[in-house]
Amino acid sequence: MLTFLYPISFMVSLLGLISWFYNQDNNTLRRQMSQLFLGGFVVYAFSLAFADGELSHKLFVLFRDLMVLGVVSTIFGVFRKNKSIFFAMSVLLLGLFPFTYYQTLTNTFPQKTASQVPSTSEETKDDISNTPSISTSTPSSSILVDEDGELLVDISEGKSMSDLDEIVDQYGLTYKRAFEPKLADATDLDDYFLVNIPMKYEGNIAEIEEAFMKSGLVDYLEKNEIVQLPPMEAMRPSKRKRSFGINDPGVNELWGFDEMKMDELYKLLSSKKVKPKQKANVFILDTGVDSEHEDLKGNYVSHKTKYDYDKQGHGTHCAGIAGAVTNNGKGVASYSPNNNFVNITSVKVLTDWGGGTQQSVIGGMLEAADNGADVISMSLGARSNKNRKRAYARAVNYCNRQGAIVIAAAGNSNMDAADYSPANSPGIITVSAVDTFLNRAHFSNYVENVQYGIAAPGVKIYSTFPKNEYRTFNGTSMACPYVAGLVGLMRSINPDLTTKEVHAILKSTGRDTKNTLKTGKLIQPAEAVANLLK
Repeated sequence: MLTFLYPISFMVSLLGLISWFYNQDNNTLRRQMSQLFLGGFVVYAFSLAFADGELSHKLFVLFRDLMVLGVVSTIFGVFRKNKSIFFAMSVLLLGLFPFTYYQTLTNTFPQKTASQVPSTSEETKDDISNTPSISTSTPSSSILVDEDGELLVDISEGKSMSDLDEIVDQYGLTYKRAFEPKLADATDLDDYFLVNIPMKYEGNIAEIEEAFMKSGLVDYLEKNEIVQLPPMEAMRPSKRKRSFGINDPGVNELWGFDEMKMDELYKLLSSKKVKPKQKANVFILDTGVDSEHEDLKGNYVSHKTKYDYDKQGHGTHCAGIAGAVTNNGKGVASYSPNNNFVNITSVKVLTDWGGGTQQSVIGGMLEAADNGADVISMSLGARSNKNRKRAYARAVNYCNRQGAIVIAAAGNSNMDAADYSPANSPGIITVSAVDTFLNRAHFSNYVENVQYGIAAPGVKIYSTFPKNEYRTFNGTSMACPYVAGLVGLMRSINPDLTTKEVHAILKSTGRDTKNTLKTGKLIQPAEAVANLLK
């Protein structure tokens, strides 16, 4: 409720302020509009004070919003006497506001449940299905399932969906094979089918699940959950007069480089004349990646051209964090000063608005693993039943057998990452976000109850954005590729590293945060690489 009141009350305050200035010559209306402004501001202050977030974040938000109100009041005060200009500016402000600052307001306190995922639909250029619409067929939880394929059904060995024709016909179900791993003998995922339930039977999902399990022909089934993990747009960080010995102009905005002591990493790689045994492939499973970005294309290797675009921008931002070209005099930088250690590539598992499903994500994991991934980076996820993660667990196991280490964002809901998938899957390195003071970011899920928890910078992260742009975002989405890029560097030096070994190194060489128990250790790249070289 408070996350709804906060942006609405700010809008009311803004409207009251504008109307107050407009009616300065009418005592009655001026008094009414001043009351509207003050009433809206009281509700705004209440919603801000009691919203879920740390005090430091709330003070920043208050300062930001007061600055906006102050600028608006100054501008409208100047033009108060010119009614035509005043009116035109009001129309322009109110017309643009829903698409500009209102988006910032709605993302200020992102502790939303998965039930608040938008249900927009837009066609993509690839073979992923249209944006999944949302079914709330599990009223006892906030977990959402794909309306175009609600169930993932694991058929018993030696059986097929045709053996279940009686159930299929009774409910008018349609189905298709969910996953096609290259090494079918290495996993049971080739026995999974995606089952679509007609709208008139969506209220009978539990009944259909029970019918499948009673048939004796199904080993397991789970709902095909909606996944996403949007970042929150952020203010640009304060610039620091540091170059780290490289010539990329944007590095003075990368506060995380200070906290991760990136200059020490660059010196270590140079002084020890470290050479990679292989160029590690880091796959970004996301909204796609702008392969022609000026600060990515030198490190980018196309897996499929249909994945080499990014309307949403999320994937491109993550790609720059993991593997931007260093020392090219442009934009930002990553872990390798000579760009000889890591390739970045993409599998588009999310639609252009940033949503996907468990089936699309697992399909992308298998595709990456089957095409030489050394590291799989997944800045995505959603709230999930702790017991509903067998398909993800099998997918992670398959990726590990194919030689890939899987890394996922912890989630942005200030909750236990054990309640989020794929972050809660065994075998995944789960990444929390810390802020510029090394506190757990106010939005970050905590990782004390997952198998492999670790921390990385995730607030005010400046990185690449489509069409040669650069933007700043908050999110565990940003923390995840920081870890993925480092693990890529480590696996280029030692390709035989396992997930367990990598996490042990990151944990033993990491530094404490202000709440290490909940965040895990903050990665320290130089220390981690030095450990490998011993």
